[in-house]
Amino acid sequence: MNITAPERALLTLSLCLASMLVMNPLNAQLDSQALRRAISGPDREVTDFVRDAVRKPVEVLEFVGIETGMSVLDLYAAGGYYTFILSRAVGPTGVVYAQNTARGLAFEEDRQDITQGEALELKIQQGNLANVTQIVRPLSEIGLPEASLDAIIVAQTLHDSYNPNPDRALNMLMQLGALLKPGGVIGITDHIGIAGRDNRAMHRMEVEQAIAVAGQAGFIVESSELLRSVNDDHSRSIFDPLLNRNTDRFLLRLTKP
Repeated sequence: MNITAPERALLTLSLCLASMLVMNPLNAQLDSQALRRAISGPDREVTDFVRDAVRKPVEVLEFVGIETGMSVLDLYAAGGYYTFILSRAVGPTGVVYAQNTARGLAFEEDRQDITQGEALELKIQQGNLANVTQIVRPLSEIGLPEASLDAIIVAQTLHDSYNPNPDRALNMLMQLGALLKPGGVIGITDHIGIAGRDNRAMHRMEVEQAIAVAGQAGFIVESSELLRSVNDDHSRSIFDPLLNRNTDRFLLRLTKP
């Protein structure tokens, strides 16, 4: 088959552009040391900083695969613990959507004498989080285009959907999956519960339940032991002062095929 000169030029240009896309990807690998420095400054809330030893946010984002330049949804961002960290992680070329409901924003922020809405606003202002967009609507009305997100963080809230009715958790994960690009990921952390106990009352759930419902929703599931704690008493509520919020937690990465 003969190729004309204009066709050959077009083919060469196409190959060059493809090469540029491979050699110069939009997203860049997370610089963990730089992120640690970025979340250790005076512009970050001290009560959030002290949680890092238990939550290990930098290592969590590494496991999930968060990169500079990504579009990320912080589902039920509450007072913005992960919103601040994600904002620093994705950088000025990325975007973070901090989703809450009006009811959720009215709750008191953990260990602070302000509401979650006030806490999130302060983080955005004091941290100059210009790449953060707040969404105050339920997930069913979130308004983001399908296949528009690179990643989603679901921190310590999957049990709230699963325990009343597993189908609620399944529907939530399927809605989140529709928002993800192919190959997009969901990072899930939650408090571990033991079979046979009242995990709903204690705000916990079994790891196996989370893995099973994620598989039902069509995700490839990977797990990490990063947030496990041998000091947890699984018979206690996560709010029990004796635990000091140092609970045994699972960490999952769900990948959309």
